[in-house]
Amino acid sequence: MTPNSAASAPSRRRFLASTAVAAAAVAGGAPLLTACGGPDSGSRDGTTSGKDAKKLLPAYVAGNVVTPDIPSKNGSAAGFTGKLDLADLRTSVPRKLGKGSRVTVMSPFWGSPPKADNAYYQAMNELIGVDVVWQNQDGNTYDQKLGAVLASSDVPDVVVVPGWNMSGKIPSAVIGKFADLGPYLSGDAVKDYPNLAAIPSDAWQRSIFGGALRGLPMPSSYVTNIVPLYRQDVFEAEGYEVPTSCDAFMALAKDITNARAKRWACLDMKWTAFQAFGVPSGEEKSLGWNETDGKLVHRVETDEYLEALEWTRKLFAAGVVHPDAELGKSSAQDAGPKFAAGEFLIYAQDLSQWWSRTAEQAVQNPEFRIWGMDVFGHDGGDPTLWAKNPATIFAFVNKKAKESVIRDVLAVANVTAAPYGTKEYMATNYGVEGTHYTVEDGVPTKTDQGNIDVMNAYVMIASPAATIAHPDFPEVAKGQVEWQQRMGAFTRKSSFYGMQITEPARWTNLSNDFEQLEDDFVRGRKKMSDVQQAVSDWRSKGGDELRDWYRKLLDENGPAAS
Repeated sequence: MTPNSAASAPSRRRFLASTAVAAAAVAGGAPLLTACGGPDSGSRDGTTSGKDAKKLLPAYVAGNVVTPDIPSKNGSAAGFTGKLDLADLRTSVPRKLGKGSRVTVMSPFWGSPPKADNAYYQAMNELIGVDVVWQNQDGNTYDQKLGAVLASSDVPDVVVVPGWNMSGKIPSAVIGKFADLGPYLSGDAVKDYPNLAAIPSDAWQRSIFGGALRGLPMPSSYVTNIVPLYRQDVFEAEGYEVPTSCDAFMALAKDITNARAKRWACLDMKWTAFQAFGVPSGEEKSLGWNETDGKLVHRVETDEYLEALEWTRKLFAAGVVHPDAELGKSSAQDAGPKFAAGEFLIYAQDLSQWWSRTAEQAVQNPEFRIWGMDVFGHDGGDPTLWAKNPATIFAFVNKKAKESVIRDVLAVANVTAAPYGTKEYMATNYGVEGTHYTVEDGVPTKTDQGNIDVMNAYVMIASPAATIAHPDFPEVAKGQVEWQQRMGAFTRKSSFYGMQITEPARWTNLSNDFEQLEDDFVRGRKKMSDVQQAVSDWRSKGGDELRDWYRKLLDENGPAAS
């Protein structure tokens, strides 16, 4: 599991939630499989960074309650590979901080919300000392509900806003409706809430909206979470070698493919191509820009962008891509059965698929082994990878809330941000032992009631630093973390990494058509001249003006990343 990862996957227009939108169940639940894009946010057009931001950040105090088996390195998650022993769980919140306030929380929810008085909600409220009342809203239409609520005078005490919903008037509403938490959290003030103090500073910087610390973040690793996954068992049986360049990949793909036998090498590898050629991230608008030799350049203007698309097109043209991908039927859900059946051996997807595919095949297909390839440089050298933003979901407190309510919200967050291996973490992510989960051979598994009650609730308020733990498949946890560590060594932070940025509304839709154009080009439905013309049109219709706008932003604020 990746307990607090809200990850990005190959279609940033698609969001697939599971029993743990933010905190995937270690064994009983399924991790978040895909994520979304959308503009960054802020109070107005612009951002807060540099010295101004540093004044607002909470002091960072690393937690020492639990020691991970694999410490974070190069931006990776921390890893836990041991069996879970409930008797060894630590206590990270020794005294109840809540003072009994009633706190209403509006949050996106995927699935059927549990009863309001369920045992999970009751147990958490008793643990924290706060009466949290959930106002769950359909996650698939959350943006509509969010807009309506924030436009009204009836705003709940806490509102959860995913980054992909930060569009339209939502960013300005965040500033107008929600409290400045700086007086309670900036600098040493955060030490009253040790688990919040252990959240990395990058995630807090992402929580600055309109010149104030307003959000409680859900941190994530900044290392790319798109992994070229492959059938390790078949590779070993057939003697295939993991490729280390684009040419080697093509040669391998041709060797694997036998259409008559219904075996193809891969699905659409566009996102791996972007990685191999060092194309800046397309996950969020601001991450598409980077200063190169003193000039701000957008990802679609680079030679690498065109080269990556051209290489991907060659894969399709060579017939090594599964026909489903030709038709656009290669989502995470569609891919699973055919990957397990060996119809294709490689695909690029979210890191969480490494565990979820392993878990689903463990009984029915014990020989099945999935692993992650290291991303290769297109020419066989080291890759240049680009950091994704270190937090994507935020909880905000109504600016009309009394101090007592704000303090009680922070008491909730201090519990939900408890690290893996603590009693508070288990309570937040699993509920009540016996009622919501059981532990057998060191592996916690949710009961049927747990899968009803313990779903994307308290984890949405705040989360600990990125963590990966799979007591059922420790080798997978180790593999995932070590993959992040290796890839983190090649990861760069672009000029606007970690900043909350709101682009002017007139350019909101400027880049919307590129993703479809990319997909059409690599499948042979468009020509390179079409792509080049689209880039030229993008410049003339606002891209060059937008560059000037970002240039001014960078000159005034400096880069967020050192």
